[in-house]
Amino acid sequence: LLPSRVRLLLGKGDSCYRPRRTGQRRRKSVRGCIVGPDIQALHCIIVKQGEQDIPGLTDPESAVPKRLGPKRANHIRKFFNLTKEDDVRQYVIRREIQPKKEGAKPYTKAPRIQRLITPQRLQRKRDARRLKKEFIAKKHAQKAAYDALVAQRVAEKKQRLAHH
Repeated sequence: LLPSRVRLLLGKGDSCYRPRRTGQRRRKSVRGCIVGPDIQALHCIIVKQGEQDIPGLTDPESAVPKRLGPKRANHIRKFFNLTKEDDVRQYVIRREIQPKKEGAKPYTKAPRIQRLITPQRLQRKRDARRLKKEFIAKKHAQKAAYDALVAQRVAEKKQRLAHH
């Protein structure tokens, strides 16, 4: 336990190092766990909330609501607890926008839903499958024709050799 950097021999299972080969070790410069005045920034995660609030972080005044709702179809389903049969497009969170022009009435904006299964998407998937099957069938036909040609050539060669 030192407040400064030390050079340690690190191997498999040590943090700060991932061996590229089995049994590989490397001496690396690592820093201890002691928090001193020489540390400029610390990356921390709040795991549990205590009795008092941290001003500007956990107090209710500093809590900012999420500006946008979910965009992906399954995230919308999870957010509103929907089933596969429910129409996701009805549940998209829309936000109202006040136009900058005078006299123009406010309008709403909604995100374009990603990963939404539409008839068009299913059609494209079917088409891709069909093309793949056609390609495989064509390849099989070509292979059969080639094998027949090779067999014919071999038979001709045998015949020629038998004549000589």
